Amino acid sequence: MAQAKINAKINDAAKGGKFCRSISMADRSMRLLESLDQIEMRVEALREAATAMEQEKECLLEMIQSIQNSQEMRTICDGEREELDLTANRLMSRTLTVQVSVDTIRNPQQEDALRKATAIIDEIVAKVLEDLEGAKRSLRALHAACVTDAGPVPIDQKFQSIVISCALEDQKKIKRRLETLIRNMNNTERTIKIMTYQKVDESKNDSGSGK
Repeated sequence: MAQAKINAKINDAAKGGKFCRSISMADRSMRLLESLDQIEMRVEALREAATAMEQEKECLLEMIQSIQNSQEMRTICDGEREELDLTANRLMSRTLTVQVSVDTIRNPQQEDALRKATAIIDEIVAKVLEDLEGAKRSLRALHAACVTDAGPVPIDQKFQSIVISCALEDQKKIKRRLETLIRNMNNTERTIKIMTYQKVDESKNDSGSGK
């Protein structure tokens, strides 16, 4: 009989206070979780916006350098070229004042993979002056390892296994860096060809005037 009364009191307590309080706690927990979910979406949007700003900065710097090294800059008079150079340098300085940094969270394996991938690219870049064409072929093979459809370009299998081990954000940055390097090398090669053609053309003119 006494045990029955004790059980009845426990049931009454559960129905009265504790049960309602547990529902209230669950409700608060759900609201907090929803708030965190919304914040997470804003955090990701912030990172995406900052990454877009990083890419825009890189693009602007590349465009300024491209104009400075363009054939059009070589075909205008010295005074105009100097004025354009000053404007380009001013724009470059202002662009460099914008500091945007998006850090990537990595585990030790991803840190190691990023170091290896960066070292491979840096080693090729260091040999550009010695062998421009060979460096460009190597960079294309590295880039082919970063895309799903590389076409008929040879793929550097070793580099591909390293890149796969990198964090997803680092994979995108590596691919973007390789694309920028390849574009710059193409522009350099084009500039060298133009300068070589100009030298040949000038020598022909000199020989023609000598006659």
